[in-house]
Amino acid sequence: MATDWLLVETFGGKRREPSVLALGRSPRNMVPLRTVLGRGPFLADSLALIARVVETGERVEVATSTGKRRLIGYPVRAYGGCAHGAYVWVGRRDEEPPPRDPAGAWHINLTRHISSRSDDLLRLYGTSAQNWRNEHDLAELFAYGRLQANSDESKALALLVNATAGAEHQATWTVKRDDGVRRAVHFACRCVEVPVSRGRVELVVRGITHDIGPAESVPAAPPSMPVLLAQQVLAAEATPGRWRAIVDLRTMRLLRWLDDAPPGIAWKLDAAHRPAIHRMDLRTAVRMSEELASSGRARGALRLRGEDGSWVEVVVTASLMLLDQHTTAALVTLTAPG
Repeated sequence: MATDWLLVETFGGKRREPSVLALGRSPRNMVPLRTVLGRGPFLADSLALIARVVETGERVEVATSTGKRRLIGYPVRAYGGCAHGAYVWVGRRDEEPPPRDPAGAWHINLTRHISSRSDDLLRLYGTSAQNWRNEHDLAELFAYGRLQANSDESKALALLVNATAGAEHQATWTVKRDDGVRRAVHFACRCVEVPVSRGRVELVVRGITHDIGPAESVPAAPPSMPVLLAQQVLAAEATPGRWRAIVDLRTMRLLRWLDDAPPGIAWKLDAAHRPAIHRMDLRTAVRMSEELASSGRARGALRLRGEDGSWVEVVVTASLMLLDQHTTAALVTLTAPG
């Protein structure tokens, strides 16, 4: 019997059996709990423990049904209180469990284009408490150079663009903490439908990120040089006065900046004014979308809402790009007119 902590996901709630994300610091690819624990009495005891941890949102300690061992569980709570998973330990009654490696829950509401991070995830990022922001725009996920993705980043973006309930993704990336320390993290996520008011459902990606050690000690972690959507994005140095971004063609929403964001444009969740295209330019935006679909390229001038509520005119050049063989997006370049 393993004495390391199990990190278990419960993304599917009561409708799906939990799966294992890690045994100690070693990632497991969402394998069934019975694969790790076998079919003995500890499996039923552990499933019952996880159910109680998720329901109560609190630490739970119980004796196994045989009375010879004890079970300890801790919730991995997302922002808002919902448990996305649990730490589970099975050991002798006179044995103390080892320390738990840091993990934090997160979710992305694709319907509302909002991503949320738990306090535990912000601690994993090394973020000072005075700088905590639990909710942000989806496009801020890749901002500030914190996440250094592997070559599978395009698959992760494709999940966000073309998400369906049940879709899953997992990978090992590098987090550059706010104190400059680079840590390897393994994350796993699943897209689920969440009922809301009046019979509506929202599409939400639920995930857990797990610190698995110094980035330099984990071969699967990407190198210090960030990897930019290999073979999908043209390798080019940033140019002053030009800002590149990836945009969801279906919703016309920003997925991520490839360069620093242009100054003065409203795009963050906490901006005083919501991001928008001027209503008089919507016809131009629709025409550009149609040109992208037919020829793979488009160009036009649009007014975007500024942080102060004014309208900022930019020239937009867009090219069609593939995230995977089934999913397209727009590679957009913004420049000042003239």
